[in-house]
Amino acid sequence: MAFNISAHPTLEFALKPLKEALDGLPELPYRTTVHTDQGFQYQHKQWQKTLKTHHTFQSMSRKATCLDNAAMESFFHLMKAEMMDEHFENSESLAQAMTEWIEFYNNRRIRTKLKGKSPVQYRELANQLAA
Repeated sequence: MAFNISAHPTLEFALKPLKEALDGLPELPYRTTVHTDQGFQYQHKQWQKTLKTHHTFQSMSRKATCLDNAAMESFFHLMKAEMMDEHFENSESLAQAMTEWIEFYNNRRIRTKLKGKSPVQYRELANQLAA
């Protein structure tokens, strides 16, 4: 799993975590899919070329249909709700707090839906079972 934080959405902003995530995936017997909204960076030829190079399928939300991306909408809702009471002196301290929260969510936060595992632990288990 990978992410990036920036004040401005750019193609480079989107490509960096995509490449990190795809480079970190093991060889799997099933198709990998990346789902996004319809942001300009996800429609760019370089984004599509990166996906194709990694044999990854692109799935994109329909316009104005947040339910297509419900998992990420839920993730950001949780992050906002859990960080809402904090005060940040500047954008750097906000970015640091977001980085720490995402690391906690991915690696240490146990989810009942994921059989008592964190998202990273569950992904690793799924990869082992698929191998």
